[in-house]
Amino acid sequence: MERNGKLGFAEHDEQAPLHARRYMPGLDGLRALSVMAVIAYHQNLTWAQGGFLGVCIFFVLSGYLITDILVAKWKPSAGINLKDFWLGRARRLLPALFVTLAGVMVWISLFDPIRLSSLWDDVLAAMFYSSNWLLTFQKVSYFASFGLPSPLGHLWSLAVEEQFYLVWPLLLGLGLHYIPQRGRLAGLILALVLTSAAAMAIVYTPGLDPSRVYYGTDTRAFSLLIGAVLAIIWPSRKLSDDLSPRGRIGLDAVGGAALLAVFWMIWKSNQYQTFLYYGGLLLFSVATAVIVAVLAHPASRLGRIFGMKPLRSLGVCSYGIYLWHYPVIVLTSPTVNTGGVNIQLALGQTALSISLAAFSWFFIEDPIRRGKWKEFLQGLLYHLKWWQKPLGVSGKTALAGIVVFFSIFILAVSGCAMISQAKQTDIKSEIIREPEQTKPAETEPGESEENGAGKKFVAGEATLGADKKDVFTGKGVTIIGDSVMIDIGRELKKRFPDIIVDAEIGRQMYQAPKVIENLKEQGLLGKTVVIELGANGAFTQDQFMDILNLLGQERRIVIVNTRVPKPWESVVNQILAQAAAAHPEITLVDWYSASSGHNGYFYPDGVHLKQAGIQAYAALVSGAFAP
Repeated sequence: MERNGKLGFAEHDEQAPLHARRYMPGLDGLRALSVMAVIAYHQNLTWAQGGFLGVCIFFVLSGYLITDILVAKWKPSAGINLKDFWLGRARRLLPALFVTLAGVMVWISLFDPIRLSSLWDDVLAAMFYSSNWLLTFQKVSYFASFGLPSPLGHLWSLAVEEQFYLVWPLLLGLGLHYIPQRGRLAGLILALVLTSAAAMAIVYTPGLDPSRVYYGTDTRAFSLLIGAVLAIIWPSRKLSDDLSPRGRIGLDAVGGAALLAVFWMIWKSNQYQTFLYYGGLLLFSVATAVIVAVLAHPASRLGRIFGMKPLRSLGVCSYGIYLWHYPVIVLTSPTVNTGGVNIQLALGQTALSISLAAFSWFFIEDPIRRGKWKEFLQGLLYHLKWWQKPLGVSGKTALAGIVVFFSIFILAVSGCAMISQAKQTDIKSEIIREPEQTKPAETEPGESEENGAGKKFVAGEATLGADKKDVFTGKGVTIIGDSVMIDIGRELKKRFPDIIVDAEIGRQMYQAPKVIENLKEQGLLGKTVVIELGANGAFTQDQFMDILNLLGQERRIVIVNTRVPKPWESVVNQILAQAAAAHPEITLVDWYSASSGHNGYFYPDGVHLKQAGIQAYAALVSGAFAP
């Protein structure tokens, strides 16, 4: 799911001139807007929190154009030339992909070689178009899950599309042969659409990680198949610009309404909304199909707007933009960022992505696509003739030497990286009941000892004051948390020895009811309950309300929002803020705002805390439950 990267795109050359087909520039403009939405999503721009829906637009477009090509090429006597189709797909997609993979590996080899060892699985999955299933079933350690995202995580959607390209021509060929009536064929494909959408709804479990349904080929195929249905009932070769003025107005009005719906969902949606998996993505795909139908029609004024040169140019390079944008964002963004979006950095990342894509298009993709790679290579060899005199080698030998050199370099650095993998520290799950006798922790170099309240605390310091009778010891306070609370809990126990802290690595909100029941049975659930959960995944509003009902109105409830460099951060914080606003018995501790601008609080994963962060966090939380 991704911002882990979790988005994708494939084609734009399905519109290459073919017999009885025409170029539809409006669809290139739609691609441009879609890939820009995807980039904005990966840059965490608040107005594009639903930018991941751009993948549905790409899927519908690909389904439409690929099916339109296959139907146009199909002949009753010969069927579909699968060899030509698959070779065409390989010639179109593989060169740019391989250049991107090589570029990313060289980049990491030079600037962050330790990450190469963890990149090989992603590279192999990308080459064999199985990235979506790798992301679905890949099991990583807890700390690896909070590590830097893979710069190749966005290639999952290419895998979905390539798997579709592998199977769909076979199924479509059988359908065209045995079901000559196009209406019946469209109905059969529509049945497959509903089956795929139903599979998504059945497999999805609210509040749990949606990776299986988000990345699965079977549960995402409906977007591609909706485009295929459109190609059957709205073939581009049969569309005419001979349309009445009223018809043109109606066409553009329908397209405009669908476009507004798409923009609204990109603005308002997030990938953890249950609505999306219970039909929302299906409706979005249908709205996209309406836009595609309008933009493909030669009489559409909306198509002319989307076909303007700036949008069209971006659309032509959109495959390369998609390939490059995520590695650029991942590899140029700060490891820890509590200061929000840096607009200058975002613009620079976008410009670099477009520049790399333009280079890829003009020097790699277009020459190979048009079969002019030999001429291009001959020109390149001509410019390498300067190698001949000083080295006494031919241009071809020089070029081969460059390739071999970089190959050996990458392999050598990768081997060294695999040998010197960094060890990961394992933190045990625990219930903290007694204060630990530990030595005072030293403040990290360059970190302030000041906490959020402006006071100083020393690890192991005696609890506030000398008169034990007047000191609040934390009796009646129970804290339920995840790995962040393990370290915080130790600090709180030094200040309030009688509090109960139940903290466990990887704990999520949906697990809280069972924890609460267990604490009740043990007599450890106090009158004040602090809940610190949300760093490990999203949850629904209904799930949180179930927790509140389980705790009852007689208890004082303190909830702590989260700061975590994951796409569910805003979802978690929004639900908690709404709950606090609606229930006066709830106190919200705003750790997200308190930690803003304090990069020094965090380790490189952006969620676990150094000593200065522990002190600030402990002061903030204790201020909410202490009298």
